[in-house]
Amino acid sequence: MGNPLRNPLRTPYVPLVDRFPPTVAESASLPRFLGKILFMPEPRADDLTLSAPGGPSAALAPPPYQWRWAALWVLLSGEAMDMLDSLVASVAAPAIRADLGGGAGITQWLGAAYALAMAVGLITGGRLGDVMGRRRTFLAGAAGFTAASLLCAAAVSPGMLVGARGLQGLFGAVMIPQGLGLIKEMFHGRELGRALGMYGPVMGLSYVGGPVLAGWLVSADWFGAGWRTVFLVNLPLGLLAFLGGRRFLPPSGPTAATRLDLVGAVLASAAALPVVLPLVQGRELGWPAWTFVSVAAGVALFGVFGWYEGRVVRRGGDPLVVPALFRKRAFSGGLVTGAALFAAIAGLSLVLSLYFQSGLGASPLKAGLAVLPWSAGTVAGFAVIQVLDGSGALSRYGRPLVQAGIVVMALGVGVFAYVLRSAGAHATVWQGAPALVVVGLGTGLVMGPFFQTVLAAVEPHETGSAAGTLTAVQQFGSALGSAVLGTVFFSALGGRIPATTATAEAGGPGPAASSGYTGTMQITLAAEAALLLVTLVASALLPAPSGRRGRGDWPGNDADG
Repeated sequence: MGNPLRNPLRTPYVPLVDRFPPTVAESASLPRFLGKILFMPEPRADDLTLSAPGGPSAALAPPPYQWRWAALWVLLSGEAMDMLDSLVASVAAPAIRADLGGGAGITQWLGAAYALAMAVGLITGGRLGDVMGRRRTFLAGAAGFTAASLLCAAAVSPGMLVGARGLQGLFGAVMIPQGLGLIKEMFHGRELGRALGMYGPVMGLSYVGGPVLAGWLVSADWFGAGWRTVFLVNLPLGLLAFLGGRRFLPPSGPTAATRLDLVGAVLASAAALPVVLPLVQGRELGWPAWTFVSVAAGVALFGVFGWYEGRVVRRGGDPLVVPALFRKRAFSGGLVTGAALFAAIAGLSLVLSLYFQSGLGASPLKAGLAVLPWSAGTVAGFAVIQVLDGSGALSRYGRPLVQAGIVVMALGVGVFAYVLRSAGAHATVWQGAPALVVVGLGTGLVMGPFFQTVLAAVEPHETGSAAGTLTAVQQFGSALGSAVLGTVFFSALGGRIPATTATAEAGGPGPAASSGYTGTMQITLAAEAALLLVTLVASALLPAPSGRRGRGDWPGNDADG
């Protein structure tokens, strides 16, 4: 019996898997096989619906999207591209200054332009997916991000490069929020947990792997392109995201909102800018009074934004951010936890790079390789999560697993501090490797269940708004962590930077300089431990295990707010 939901005027449905041979051996040649994949028709809405043997009632529960795992890797490539570009510019900054000129300000603005544009556009970008369709929005963001990367590589002046970095951030804000929404569309049940469990570790690996890639590319100087290869590497990733998205992402139209809340978008952007700008520049400027005034003004504007969004809902309109989201315990608790968590991860990544390069005289490539144990530990933690997911524990014990991961991260930070204290002036970049493996293990344990736990109670029509808000908070947290730990690091270091830099250029820092940096790093690691403690306390806001409370909302609230 055919599916009653299908249009009887259409030709009989042939599953996509039957439109080309499933193995290369069954094709006449490898080029022909690859050609069939490349020119395969774009997915149709029918690909989401198959014949249901149980009759009409069974057909109402659609089966999983056939190309969901291929689509997941497309989305992960876009996520990796964004994470890598948020970090690599700082590693390549010295080479960029030597080639294009410009003062110390270009080093700040290479990261600041990207972070500011991303933060300003994320909330609006998430809602665009609800209004225009997530597939179309993702493709537009991927194409724009790739084009902006080419502009970065072709830059002939510092101003052109900074402007192109801003474009990267804006298109990244359009592309990235669609990933979580599409994952929730394509996956259900235990598979959803597995897909979201892959999303988190890829983000974590990109955080710690970005400096490694950047250091290698700058040092290798492929084709004499120097620092430009840092941006050219986005070309294959961008093509994979765009072409793979056209082939494998499911067709999707508007989910709920009929139009974009333009006033809300302006208010959200106006509120984000004065909060993020002081965070990315305050440390370099010495935290003048205007930075605190700016943050206060941004917080006040967010209050105005919240009031306006509530007014839109009361009038029956389509808000930029669905207010009911904040009455869901999993989501609102996840925002607080995520801000603290990403502050800890981004802050630690920054100070490790500073310590290895400035304190121990490592090259950018060697400093990047020194944090690979963190990546290895993250992979191991993710493997543990996958085993637990197979037993169904991930969906039931999300909060305890997140908390366990935070504790393991703190343990690794403590071990790293102990190693530095024992080594003193004779510390090397490799002595902390075992401790970083432990930090990575905790990172994998946290990132695996985090997104599944936070998004568990989000309804389909809220996904775009939720993804944009969550990603924006992640960006705020990363900027905050870099600002806080960077300030602690340089404040503890005092005036040793010029002397140590000169010593390093002469052949590496001597024992006195290394000892000063090692003591500075111990103080900074104490601040990192404090951030992880805040994260652990904030994680108590997440819903209790399902056996104790079966709802993802604050007591007294309905699921829909």
